[in-house]
Parts: sequence; C-alpha cells; structure tokens
Amino acid sequence: MSDKPRDSKSRPRPAREPFPSLDETDREILRILQRDGRTSNSQIARDLGITETTVRKRIASMQERDLMEIVAVPTPRVAGYNVSAIIGLSVALHSLREISESLVTLPEVRYCGLSTGRFDVIIEAFFYDNEHLLQFTTDVLGALPGVTDVETSLILKIEKFSYEWELA
Repeated sequence: MSDKPRDSKSRPRPAREPFPSLDETDREILRILQRDGRTSNSQIARDLGITETTVRKRIASMQERDLMEIVAVPTPRVAGYNVSAIIGLSVALHSLREISESLVTLPEVRYCGLSTGRFDVIIEAFFYDNEHLLQFTTDVLGALPGVTDVETSLILKIEKFSYEWELA
C-alpha cells in the first residue's frame, strides 16, 4: 500500500459494514423459521429452551438490523404466470444504471442483477404465456435505449427453489 497522499480526484472507498454478528441462538431461530416461517414464538422458545420474550426480541433485532425478513412468497402460478425465463442483456455501459432502474419497476421482473462476464444485466422474469414473453422482449426490452443484445433462456422445470441459507 502506498504512503502517498490521495489526490483530490481520488474517490474515497465506501465504508464497509462489519459482518453482522449472530450468536448460536439467533442462528437456531433463523433455522427454525427457514423450515417453517409460521412457527410461533412460543414454539421456538419451547424448542430452544428460552423465553418467548427472548425469541420476540431477537427476531425484532434481526429485522431491525436487516438480517431477516418474514414474508409469504406466493408461487408465480398464483398470479397466472406459467412461463419463467432467465434473460441476459448486453448494454452500453453508460446506460447500465438507467436500464437496471427501469427493469426493477417492471412487474414481470422478479430478479435483476448487474453482472460481469457475457452479460451486463441478468434478470429472471415470469410471463403468462409465450406471447407475453415475446411482447416483453420485443416491445419492452427492445425499446430500452442502450440495450445492445438480449438472450432468453426458458426454464422448463424448476428442480430446486429455496430461500434457505447455510448459517455458519
């Protein structure tokens, strides 16, 4: 590392947040809720041999620190979406943020990530049928200034879909 002072044109590095600390009780609470998000605080307390108040406070703390969310996740079929696709987009780099900001507002898009490699943006999107997919790729993606290429891969069958993370 250089001892030279930074010139005025150097950009400061963003501060890193420290790794969120979870003790074994927090991890166990998360594991239980990953298996069944409807598990009551009293059941978690019984399973872990702690008080319900402790469970409630720990869940509230993890939510406040943005370490967990408790949500119901409906399947795409409940909304009538029968076609799933992973779509890679190549874009003019000066348009990258503007394009991603547009994509995240679209109801079909469930995942949007900026990436390295073959594509600059990768999205996962759901459609009612192939006609809906065609309309989306041609009329929506094709109209975004800066999109230079689109490659669509249909998901024929989902073998695994999970929100479980291994908690170290």
